[in-house]
Amino acid sequence: MRATPDPARSADSLLRTMLMAFPGRIAAVSSFGTESAVLLHLLAGIDPAVPVIFLDTGKLFAETLAYRDALIQRLGLTDIRVAHPDPVRLAQTDPSGTLWASDPDLCCWNRKVEPLEVALSGFAAWITGRKRLHGGERRGLDMVDAGQDGRIKVNPLATWSNDDITRYFAAHDLPRHALEAKGYRSVGCIPCTRAVAPGEAPRAGRWAGSSKTECGIHRSLQSAYSGVRA
Repeated sequence: MRATPDPARSADSLLRTMLMAFPGRIAAVSSFGTESAVLLHLLAGIDPAVPVIFLDTGKLFAETLAYRDALIQRLGLTDIRVAHPDPVRLAQTDPSGTLWASDPDLCCWNRKVEPLEVALSGFAAWITGRKRLHGGERRGLDMVDAGQDGRIKVNPLATWSNDDITRYFAAHDLPRHALEAKGYRSVGCIPCTRAVAPGEAPRAGRWAGSSKTECGIHRSLQSAYSGVRA
């Protein structure tokens, strides 16, 4: 009888391989959301000094910021790089801070896509926590793919199930995001995130009521928001 592959061992092996392949030129990007502790724990077990980029959009839940600080301390992560939106661009395009209501794509561009591109400057590869179980554009996600920006994207948790995630949290006694107990399966910015009902997809609470399913950081700069003119 063939043994079931251990997803944690597979993820650990991929991470070690990619960290060796891109020494000093690979970073992780983390939202410090409801499932983020798994990837961050795996990375910390290999090298807690791996750069971790965190996008502080200025619209995040206080619970997310508290969770970030708690995980950094718990896991001993030593190179957290916080990326902020360009204040000049925000002053020009979102002076009232309500752009999310009229043009969420441009809001995401200002607060996520452009700041991440700046933060990733000099890196040849980056590590994400994306998973196929999230559905939508992520259903066919590969463990490693080539971004249109020329960088390699590493998705060590691509094939993980909800049960795999739950077991990993329990096995390593990892803390949970405070909003998870309130029904939030995927946590982004306050105006564009709601709790999900039983049976809904994990990301159903993101940009609910619209056709939008991604912020754009996992698309090419050209397609993330075609209306932007830098």
